[in-house]
Amino acid sequence: MQDQQPVGVLPRHLRQVRVERVEDRPDAVHIHAKVDTDEAACPACQVVSRSVRERYRRRLADTPLGATPVWILLQVRRFNCLNAACSKRTFAEQVPELTVPRGRRSSPLRAMLRHISVALAGRAGARLAAKFAIPASRSTLLRLLRATPPTSPTVAPRVLGVDDFALRRGQVYATVLIDMDTHQPVDVLPDRTADTLAAWLREHPGAHIVCRDRAGAYADGVRIGAPDAIQVADRFHLWMNLGEAVLNTVITHRRHLAEPDPITPDPPPTAPAVPATPESDTEIRLVTRTRERYKAVQQLLADGCSRAEISRRLGLDIQTVRRFANATHVEDLLAGTRRDSVLDPFKPYLQQRYHDSHTDTATLLEEIRQRGYRGSIQTLRRYLRPSRPDKPLLPAARREHVGVGARRSA
Repeated sequence: MQDQQPVGVLPRHLRQVRVERVEDRPDAVHIHAKVDTDEAACPACQVVSRSVRERYRRRLADTPLGATPVWILLQVRRFNCLNAACSKRTFAEQVPELTVPRGRRSSPLRAMLRHISVALAGRAGARLAAKFAIPASRSTLLRLLRATPPTSPTVAPRVLGVDDFALRRGQVYATVLIDMDTHQPVDVLPDRTADTLAAWLREHPGAHIVCRDRAGAYADGVRIGAPDAIQVADRFHLWMNLGEAVLNTVITHRRHLAEPDPITPDPPPTAPAVPATPESDTEIRLVTRTRERYKAVQQLLADGCSRAEISRRLGLDIQTVRRFANATHVEDLLAGTRRDSVLDPFKPYLQQRYHDSHTDTATLLEEIRQRGYRGSIQTLRRYLRPSRPDKPLLPAARREHVGVGARRSA
Protein backbone atom coordinates (compact mmCIF):
# COMPACT_ATOMS: atom_id res chain seq x y z
CA MET A 1 0.00 0.00 0.00
CA GLN A 2 1.28 3.45 -0.93
CA ASP A 3 0.55 6.95 0.31
CA GLN A 4 -0.80 9.79 -1.80
CA GLN A 5 1.38 10.35 -4.87
CA PRO A 6 2.52 13.71 -6.20
CA VAL A 7 0.36 15.11 -8.96
CA GLY A 8 3.30 15.42 -11.34
CA VAL A 9 3.78 11.66 -11.68
CA LEU A 10 0.10 10.87 -12.32
CA PRO A 11 -1.30 10.18 -15.78
CA ARG A 12 -3.05 13.07 -17.45
CA HIS A 13 -6.56 11.74 -16.86
CA LEU A 14 -5.91 11.48 -13.09
CA ARG A 15 -4.53 14.97 -12.55
CA GLN A 16 -7.94 16.49 -11.82
CA VAL A 17 -8.62 14.12 -8.90
CA ARG A 18 -6.89 13.62 -5.60
CA VAL A 19 -5.34 10.15 -5.27
CA GLU A 20 -5.57 9.06 -1.62
CA ARG A 21 -3.86 5.71 -1.86
CA VAL A 22 -2.84 2.94 -4.27
CA GLU A 23 -3.25 -0.72 -3.37
CA ASP A 24 -1.15 -3.30 -5.17
CA ARG A 25 -3.27 -6.43 -4.90
CA PRO A 26 -2.43 -9.87 -6.37
CA ASP A 27 -5.14 -9.64 -9.01
CA ALA A 28 -5.18 -5.89 -9.79
CA VAL A 29 -4.07 -2.40 -8.80
CA HIS A 30 -6.69 -0.32 -6.98
CA ILE A 31 -6.43 3.47 -7.05
CA HIS A 32 -8.55 5.25 -4.42
CA ALA A 33 -9.31 8.84 -5.42
CA LYS A 34 -11.84 11.61 -4.92
CA VAL A 35 -12.83 14.77 -6.74
CA ASP A 36 -11.03 17.73 -5.20
CA THR A 37 -13.51 20.53 -6.04
CA ASP A 38 -16.31 22.22 -4.09
CA GLU A 39 -18.77 22.83 -6.88
CA ALA A 40 -20.03 21.46 -10.17
CA ALA A 41 -22.09 22.75 -13.11
CA CYS A 42 -25.39 21.18 -14.12
CA PRO A 43 -24.99 19.52 -17.55
CA ALA A 44 -28.48 20.71 -18.61
CA CYS A 45 -28.55 24.40 -17.60
CA GLN A 46 -24.86 24.99 -16.70
CA VAL A 47 -25.81 26.56 -13.34
CA VAL A 48 -23.07 26.01 -10.75
CA SER A 49 -24.18 24.29 -7.56
CA ARG A 50 -22.54 23.68 -4.18
CA SER A 51 -25.50 21.83 -2.68
CA VAL A 52 -24.41 18.21 -2.22
CA ARG A 53 -27.23 15.70 -2.08
CA GLU A 54 -25.19 12.51 -1.55
CA ARG A 55 -21.77 10.91 -1.97
CA TYR A 56 -21.07 7.51 -3.52
CA ARG A 57 -18.21 5.54 -5.04
CA ARG A 58 -17.77 4.69 -8.72
CA ARG A 59 -15.65 1.74 -9.82
CA LEU A 60 -13.94 2.44 -13.14
CA ALA A 61 -11.71 0.12 -15.16
CA ASP A 62 -8.57 1.93 -16.33
CA THR A 63 -5.74 1.20 -18.76
CA PRO A 64 -3.62 -1.69 -17.41
CA LEU A 65 -0.10 -1.44 -16.03
CA GLY A 66 1.71 -3.99 -18.18
CA ALA A 67 -0.34 -7.17 -17.73
CA THR A 68 -1.97 -6.00 -14.47
CA PRO A 69 -5.55 -4.64 -14.54
CA VAL A 70 -6.15 -1.25 -12.91
CA TRP A 71 -9.33 -0.16 -11.11
CA ILE A 72 -10.12 3.40 -10.05
CA LEU A 73 -12.33 3.66 -6.95
CA LEU A 74 -13.54 7.23 -7.34
CA GLN A 75 -15.64 9.01 -4.71
CA VAL A 76 -18.04 11.41 -6.41
CA ARG A 77 -20.98 13.56 -5.32
CA ARG A 78 -24.51 14.13 -6.52
CA PHE A 79 -25.52 17.80 -6.45
CA ASN A 80 -28.91 19.49 -6.30
CA CYS A 81 -29.63 21.74 -9.26
CA LEU A 82 -30.38 25.28 -7.98
CA ASN A 83 -32.23 26.29 -11.16
CA ALA A 84 -35.96 25.81 -10.53
CA ALA A 85 -36.69 25.90 -14.27
CA CYS A 86 -34.19 23.13 -15.08
CA SER A 87 -35.49 19.69 -16.02
CA LYS A 88 -32.87 18.04 -13.80
CA ARG A 89 -33.36 17.99 -10.05
CA THR A 90 -30.03 16.37 -9.29
CA PHE A 91 -26.89 15.58 -11.27
CA ALA A 92 -23.68 13.65 -10.72
CA GLU A 93 -20.36 15.41 -11.15
CA GLN A 94 -18.10 14.28 -14.00
CA VAL A 95 -14.31 14.49 -14.29
CA PRO A 96 -13.05 15.70 -17.66
CA GLU A 97 -10.87 13.16 -19.54
CA LEU A 98 -11.76 10.48 -16.96
CA THR A 99 -15.49 9.77 -16.65
CA VAL A 100 -18.60 9.80 -18.79
CA PRO A 101 -22.19 9.51 -17.53
CA ARG A 102 -23.03 5.93 -16.51
CA GLY A 103 -19.67 4.73 -17.80
CA ARG A 104 -17.79 1.86 -16.16
CA ARG A 105 -14.50 2.50 -17.97
CA SER A 106 -12.22 5.48 -17.94
CA SER A 107 -12.02 7.65 -21.05
CA PRO A 108 -8.49 6.44 -22.00
CA LEU A 109 -9.61 2.80 -21.72
CA ARG A 110 -12.70 3.50 -23.82
CA ALA A 111 -10.50 5.10 -26.47
CA MET A 112 -8.19 2.08 -26.47
CA LEU A 113 -11.09 -0.34 -26.88
CA ARG A 114 -12.57 1.81 -29.63
CA HIS A 115 -9.32 1.60 -31.60
CA ILE A 116 -9.28 -2.19 -31.16
CA SER A 117 -12.91 -2.45 -32.31
CA VAL A 118 -12.23 -0.36 -35.41
CA ALA A 119 -9.25 -2.54 -36.33
CA LEU A 120 -10.58 -6.02 -35.46
CA ALA A 121 -14.27 -5.67 -34.47
CA GLY A 122 -15.82 -8.48 -32.41
CA ARG A 123 -14.24 -11.83 -31.57
CA ALA A 124 -10.74 -11.03 -32.82
CA GLY A 125 -10.76 -7.74 -30.92
CA ALA A 126 -11.89 -9.46 -27.72
CA ARG A 127 -8.99 -11.95 -28.00
CA LEU A 128 -6.48 -9.14 -28.49
CA ALA A 129 -7.93 -7.13 -25.58
CA ALA A 130 -7.59 -10.17 -23.30
CA LYS A 131 -3.88 -10.33 -24.15
CA PHE A 132 -3.57 -6.74 -22.91
CA ALA A 133 -5.37 -7.52 -19.63
CA ILE A 134 -8.47 -5.62 -20.75
CA PRO A 135 -11.54 -7.81 -20.28
CA ALA A 136 -14.07 -6.90 -22.96
CA SER A 137 -16.58 -9.06 -24.77
CA ARG A 138 -17.21 -8.98 -28.51
CA SER A 139 -20.60 -7.36 -27.85
CA THR A 140 -18.90 -4.52 -25.95
CA LEU A 141 -16.49 -3.90 -28.80
CA LEU A 142 -19.27 -3.92 -31.38
CA ARG A 143 -21.31 -1.52 -29.24
CA LEU A 144 -18.35 0.87 -29.03
CA LEU A 145 -17.82 0.55 -32.78
CA ARG A 146 -21.45 1.41 -33.53
CA ALA A 147 -21.29 4.36 -31.12
CA THR A 148 -18.23 5.80 -32.88
CA PRO A 149 -19.42 8.82 -34.88
CA PRO A 150 -18.53 8.67 -38.56
CA THR A 151 -15.81 11.06 -39.60
CA SER A 152 -16.12 12.68 -43.00
CA PRO A 153 -13.29 14.89 -44.27
CA THR A 154 -13.99 18.45 -45.33
CA VAL A 155 -11.77 18.12 -48.41
CA ALA A 156 -11.16 15.20 -50.73
CA PRO A 157 -7.71 13.57 -50.84
CA ARG A 158 -5.39 14.50 -53.69
CA VAL A 159 -5.68 11.03 -55.27
CA LEU A 160 -9.18 9.64 -54.75
CA GLY A 161 -10.16 6.05 -55.48
CA VAL A 162 -13.78 5.27 -56.44
CA ASP A 163 -15.28 1.80 -56.70
CA ASP A 164 -18.56 0.04 -56.03
CA PHE A 165 -19.34 -2.89 -53.75
CA ALA A 166 -22.42 -5.01 -53.11
CA LEU A 167 -24.53 -4.56 -50.02
CA ARG A 168 -26.81 -7.24 -51.43
CA ARG A 169 -25.36 -8.98 -54.47
CA GLY A 170 -27.25 -8.26 -57.63
CA GLN A 171 -29.70 -5.86 -55.96
CA VAL A 172 -28.19 -3.14 -53.75
CA TYR A 173 -24.80 -1.50 -54.41
CA ALA A 174 -22.90 1.32 -52.74
CA THR A 175 -19.74 3.31 -53.48
CA VAL A 176 -16.58 3.36 -51.38
CA LEU A 177 -14.11 6.26 -51.58
CA ILE A 178 -10.44 5.53 -50.80
CA ASP A 179 -7.45 7.79 -50.19
CA MET A 180 -5.00 6.19 -52.62
CA ASP A 181 -1.97 7.71 -50.84
CA THR A 182 -2.76 6.18 -47.43
CA HIS A 183 -5.04 3.33 -48.68
CA GLN A 184 -7.58 4.29 -46.01
CA PRO A 185 -11.35 4.56 -46.58
CA VAL A 186 -12.64 8.11 -46.79
CA ASP A 187 -16.42 7.78 -47.08
CA VAL A 188 -19.19 5.46 -48.25
CA LEU A 189 -21.93 6.65 -50.59
CA PRO A 190 -25.39 5.01 -50.44
CA ASP A 191 -25.52 4.17 -54.17
CA ARG A 192 -23.38 4.23 -57.31
CA THR A 193 -25.05 6.97 -59.34
CA ALA A 194 -23.38 9.92 -61.01
CA ASP A 195 -25.45 12.52 -59.11
CA THR A 196 -24.45 11.18 -55.68
CA LEU A 197 -20.74 11.13 -56.57
CA ALA A 198 -20.91 14.60 -58.16
CA ALA A 199 -22.62 16.04 -55.06
CA TRP A 200 -19.92 14.56 -52.79
CA LEU A 201 -17.11 15.95 -54.93
CA ARG A 202 -18.69 19.41 -54.92
CA GLU A 203 -18.96 19.33 -51.11
CA HIS A 204 -15.38 18.01 -50.74
CA PRO A 205 -13.13 19.80 -53.24
CA GLY A 206 -9.46 19.03 -53.62
CA ALA A 207 -9.30 15.85 -55.72
CA HIS A 208 -6.67 16.23 -58.47
CA ILE A 209 -6.68 12.60 -59.67
CA VAL A 210 -9.65 10.22 -59.54
CA CYS A 211 -8.80 6.53 -59.89
CA ARG A 212 -11.93 4.60 -60.88
CA ASP A 213 -13.23 1.62 -62.81
CA ARG A 214 -14.74 1.80 -66.31
CA ALA A 215 -18.29 2.56 -65.13
CA GLY A 216 -19.90 5.37 -67.11
CA ALA A 217 -21.79 6.69 -64.07
CA TYR A 218 -18.54 7.36 -62.21
CA ALA A 219 -17.07 9.07 -65.26
CA ASP A 220 -20.07 11.42 -65.47
CA GLY A 221 -20.03 12.05 -61.72
CA VAL A 222 -16.35 13.06 -61.74
CA ARG A 223 -16.82 15.18 -64.87
CA ILE A 224 -19.69 17.08 -63.21
CA GLY A 225 -18.40 17.28 -59.62
CA ALA A 226 -14.67 17.75 -60.27
CA PRO A 227 -14.21 18.85 -63.88
CA ASP A 228 -10.52 19.73 -63.37
CA ALA A 229 -9.60 16.31 -61.97
CA ILE A 230 -7.72 13.78 -64.10
CA GLN A 231 -9.57 10.47 -64.46
CA VAL A 232 -7.47 7.30 -64.63
CA ALA A 233 -8.28 3.59 -64.57
CA ASP A 234 -7.16 1.71 -61.48
CA ARG A 235 -4.55 -1.01 -61.71
CA PHE A 236 -6.92 -3.88 -60.88
CA HIS A 237 -9.30 -3.12 -63.75
CA LEU A 238 -6.41 -2.54 -66.17
CA TRP A 239 -5.02 -6.00 -65.39
CA MET A 240 -8.49 -7.56 -65.52
CA ASN A 241 -9.28 -6.00 -68.91
CA LEU A 242 -5.88 -6.99 -70.26
CA GLY A 243 -6.38 -10.56 -69.07
CA GLU A 244 -9.81 -10.80 -70.69
CA ALA A 245 -8.47 -9.40 -73.98
CA VAL A 246 -5.56 -11.88 -74.01
CA LEU A 247 -7.88 -14.78 -73.16
CA ASN A 248 -10.32 -13.90 -75.96
CA THR A 249 -7.45 -13.57 -78.43
CA VAL A 250 -6.01 -16.93 -77.45
CA ILE A 251 -9.41 -18.62 -77.71
CA THR A 252 -10.06 -17.06 -81.12
CA HIS A 253 -6.72 -18.33 -82.50
CA ARG A 254 -6.63 -21.54 -80.49
CA ARG A 255 -6.12 -23.76 -83.54
CA HIS A 256 -2.85 -22.01 -84.33
CA LEU A 257 -1.64 -22.46 -80.74
CA ALA A 258 -2.37 -26.18 -80.40
CA GLU A 259 0.42 -28.39 -79.11
CA PRO A 260 1.89 -30.78 -81.73
CA ASP A 261 0.80 -34.37 -81.52
CA PRO A 262 3.31 -36.66 -79.80
CA ILE A 263 5.46 -38.81 -82.08
CA THR A 264 4.18 -42.37 -81.87
CA PRO A 265 5.21 -45.50 -83.74
CA ASP A 266 3.02 -46.79 -86.52
CA PRO A 267 0.28 -49.04 -85.16
CA PRO A 268 0.17 -52.69 -86.16
CA PRO A 269 -2.34 -53.59 -88.90
CA THR A 270 -4.74 -55.15 -86.42
CA ALA A 271 -4.59 -52.25 -83.95
CA PRO A 272 -7.87 -50.41 -83.33
CA ALA A 273 -8.35 -47.02 -84.88
CA VAL A 274 -7.32 -43.95 -82.93
CA PRO A 275 -10.37 -42.70 -81.04
CA ALA A 276 -12.03 -39.67 -82.52
CA THR A 277 -12.61 -36.56 -80.45
CA PRO A 278 -16.33 -35.85 -79.99
CA GLU A 279 -15.53 -32.41 -78.65
CA SER A 280 -13.64 -31.53 -81.83
CA ASP A 281 -16.52 -32.65 -84.07
CA THR A 282 -18.97 -30.60 -82.02
CA GLU A 283 -16.66 -27.64 -82.15
CA ILE A 284 -16.38 -27.85 -85.95
CA ARG A 285 -20.16 -27.94 -86.29
CA LEU A 286 -20.57 -24.92 -84.00
CA VAL A 287 -17.94 -22.91 -85.88
CA THR A 288 -19.46 -23.78 -89.26
CA ARG A 289 -22.98 -22.92 -88.13
CA THR A 290 -21.79 -19.63 -86.56
CA ARG A 291 -20.04 -18.56 -89.76
CA GLU A 292 -23.06 -19.41 -91.91
CA ARG A 293 -25.47 -17.52 -89.64
CA TYR A 294 -23.17 -14.51 -89.44
CA LYS A 295 -22.88 -14.39 -93.23
CA ALA A 296 -26.66 -14.70 -93.68
CA VAL A 297 -27.47 -12.02 -91.11
CA GLN A 298 -24.94 -9.58 -92.52
CA GLN A 299 -26.21 -10.19 -96.07
CA LEU A 300 -29.83 -9.48 -95.07
CA LEU A 301 -28.76 -6.36 -93.21
CA ALA A 302 -26.97 -5.16 -96.35
CA ASP A 303 -30.20 -5.79 -98.31
CA GLY A 304 -32.04 -3.41 -95.98
CA CYS A 305 -33.98 -5.96 -93.88
CA SER A 306 -34.83 -5.12 -90.30
CA ARG A 307 -33.69 -7.33 -87.44
CA ALA A 308 -37.23 -8.48 -86.78
CA GLU A 309 -37.58 -9.49 -90.44
CA ILE A 310 -34.25 -11.36 -90.29
CA SER A 311 -35.47 -13.18 -87.17
CA ARG A 312 -38.60 -14.34 -89.04
CA ARG A 313 -36.76 -15.36 -92.20
CA LEU A 314 -33.97 -17.32 -90.52
CA GLY A 315 -36.04 -18.66 -87.62
CA LEU A 316 -33.65 -17.21 -85.02
CA ASP A 317 -34.36 -15.51 -81.73
CA ILE A 318 -34.24 -11.71 -81.92
CA GLN A 319 -31.45 -11.61 -79.31
CA THR A 320 -29.37 -13.97 -81.46
CA VAL A 321 -29.93 -11.76 -84.50
CA ARG A 322 -28.84 -8.71 -82.50
CA ARG A 323 -25.69 -10.46 -81.36
CA PHE A 324 -24.78 -11.43 -84.94
CA ALA A 325 -25.68 -7.97 -86.24
CA ASN A 326 -23.62 -6.11 -83.62
CA ALA A 327 -20.51 -8.26 -84.10
CA THR A 328 -17.78 -6.54 -86.10
CA HIS A 329 -16.10 -9.79 -87.12
CA VAL A 330 -17.18 -13.40 -86.96
CA GLU A 331 -14.14 -14.14 -84.76
CA ASP A 332 -15.81 -12.13 -81.98
CA LEU A 333 -18.61 -14.70 -81.99
CA LEU A 334 -16.29 -17.69 -82.10
CA ALA A 335 -14.56 -16.78 -78.82
CA GLY A 336 -15.64 -19.23 -76.17
CA THR A 337 -17.22 -21.86 -78.46
CA ARG A 338 -14.73 -24.49 -77.42
CA ARG A 339 -15.43 -26.29 -74.15
CA ASP A 340 -12.37 -27.79 -72.58
CA SER A 341 -12.64 -31.32 -71.25
CA VAL A 342 -11.05 -32.64 -68.09
CA LEU A 343 -9.73 -35.46 -70.29
CA ASP A 344 -7.77 -33.20 -72.69
CA PRO A 345 -4.34 -33.48 -70.94
CA PHE A 346 -4.54 -37.30 -71.08
CA LYS A 347 -5.71 -37.81 -74.68
CA PRO A 348 -2.17 -38.13 -76.14
CA TYR A 349 -1.43 -40.87 -73.60
CA LEU A 350 -4.72 -42.66 -74.40
CA GLN A 351 -3.95 -42.52 -78.12
CA GLN A 352 -0.54 -44.07 -77.48
CA ARG A 353 -2.10 -46.86 -75.41
CA TYR A 354 -4.65 -47.51 -78.17
CA HIS A 355 -1.84 -47.84 -80.69
CA ASP A 356 -0.34 -50.44 -78.33
CA SER A 357 -3.67 -52.37 -78.38
CA HIS A 358 -4.57 -51.56 -74.76
CA THR A 359 -8.34 -50.99 -74.95
CA ASP A 360 -9.69 -52.01 -71.54
CA THR A 361 -11.56 -49.03 -70.06
CA ALA A 362 -10.97 -49.94 -66.41
CA THR A 363 -7.22 -50.38 -66.99
CA LEU A 364 -6.91 -47.10 -68.86
CA LEU A 365 -8.90 -45.31 -66.13
CA GLU A 366 -6.55 -46.57 -63.43
CA GLU A 367 -3.49 -45.53 -65.44
CA ILE A 368 -4.62 -41.96 -66.09
CA ARG A 369 -5.80 -41.55 -62.50
CA GLN A 370 -2.24 -42.28 -61.42
CA ARG A 371 -1.26 -39.38 -63.69
CA GLY A 372 -3.69 -36.94 -62.08
CA TYR A 373 -7.04 -37.56 -63.81
CA ARG A 374 -9.96 -36.57 -61.54
CA GLY A 375 -12.88 -37.17 -63.91
CA SER A 376 -15.39 -40.01 -64.04
CA ILE A 377 -15.33 -43.27 -65.97
CA GLN A 378 -18.36 -42.06 -67.99
CA THR A 379 -16.26 -39.26 -69.50
CA LEU A 380 -13.61 -41.80 -70.52
CA ARG A 381 -16.24 -44.13 -72.00
CA ARG A 382 -17.78 -41.34 -74.07
CA TYR A 383 -14.34 -40.56 -75.47
CA LEU A 384 -13.55 -44.23 -76.28
CA ARG A 385 -16.98 -45.18 -77.64
CA PRO A 386 -16.52 -44.03 -81.31
CA SER A 387 -13.39 -46.14 -81.74
CA ARG A 388 -14.84 -49.41 -80.44
CA PRO A 389 -18.46 -49.75 -81.61
CA ASP A 390 -18.20 -53.52 -81.81
CA LYS A 391 -16.83 -53.92 -78.26
CA PRO A 392 -18.85 -53.78 -75.04
CA LEU A 393 -18.17 -50.92 -72.60
CA LEU A 394 -18.63 -52.98 -69.43
CA PRO A 395 -15.99 -55.47 -68.19
CA ALA A 396 -16.68 -59.16 -68.59
CA ALA A 397 -17.44 -59.69 -64.88
CA ARG A 398 -19.98 -56.87 -64.99
CA ARG A 399 -21.64 -58.31 -68.12
CA GLU A 400 -21.98 -61.76 -66.54
CA HIS A 401 -23.51 -60.22 -63.41
CA VAL A 402 -26.04 -58.29 -65.46
CA GLY A 403 -26.84 -61.44 -67.50
CA VAL A 404 -27.39 -63.57 -64.40
CA GLY A 405 -29.62 -60.91 -62.92
CA ALA A 406 -31.63 -60.72 -66.13
CA ARG A 407 -32.09 -64.51 -66.25
CA ARG A 408 -33.14 -64.61 -62.61
CA SER A 409 -35.68 -61.85 -63.14
CA ALA A 410 -36.98 -63.71 -66.21
